[in-house]
Amino acid sequence: MKYDKRPPSRRTLLRLTAGLGAAVTVRVIAADPAGAPGPLAGPSPVAAPAAGPASRAAPRAVPAAYRLRPMTGHTPSRFRPAAPPVRTRPFERLPGLGRSMVLTFDDGPDPVHTPRILALLRRYDVRAMFFVCGEMVADNPDLLRRIDGEGHVIGNHSWSHPQLWTLSRAVTRDELGRTSEVIARTVGAPPLWYRAPYGAWNRNSFEIGAELGMEPMAWTVDSLDWKTPGTDTVVRRVLDGAGPGVVVLSHDAGGDRSQSVAALGRYLPALLDEGYRVLVPHRS
Repeated sequence: MKYDKRPPSRRTLLRLTAGLGAAVTVRVIAADPAGAPGPLAGPSPVAAPAAGPASRAAPRAVPAAYRLRPMTGHTPSRFRPAAPPVRTRPFERLPGLGRSMVLTFDDGPDPVHTPRILALLRRYDVRAMFFVCGEMVADNPDLLRRIDGEGHVIGNHSWSHPQLWTLSRAVTRDELGRTSEVIARTVGAPPLWYRAPYGAWNRNSFEIGAELGMEPMAWTVDSLDWKTPGTDTVVRRVLDGAGPGVVVLSHDAGGDRSQSVAALGRYLPALLDEGYRVLVPHRS
């Protein structure tokens, strides 16, 4: 598989209004002809996480997730024509949630690096999004079940990581459809999010993603960890790009991701110490 990515242009607006500890109404608005869906449910009550490592002063009352109902509705068991609205831009950030960020990892699950990332996320009691490739899931089903069991959100990253825009509609459908199916067989539920390999979105991928009941998720900050630029560089890119609603792109597979793991162990506690919350879309 070949990796990775160049961020698309920033034209998507995702407005989410949320309040901690109270029921609120969330409305998502995409800056595209699809328009906005109706009101969405607010965050589900989430228990305060346990304290991080022993060196941390006190537990953080950090919600693990916010609730965001995908515009496309539930995932159908079979393909169906994508009825409007269908996105024409991926979500790139999640503003409106204060000092909150989303960490995402692409290309796994990998038997070497994914468990190390999971251990760090567990240590700091935060959740992340894992955009997985179907062929990796087929080889590592128990690891995908662990990702799901530890409360992380699983997204579709195609079967074999191709440039979707170069493929026919039928092949694109196969790449995304087979991956959703293997995820559903493995963890009992299909994904509600997908990410185009290399960030190479096109009309077919948006429409087929909608047919599968998935929303497109891009990123705000690309750590470029796939280039293995050095741990210090990856840490600096993430911390320099930190901000409200930022979605960070990193990798847990596709090569030697030791730098990605080491960088996470440094920037994650730094983000928490700066008062950022690390959230993921609610899975229900």
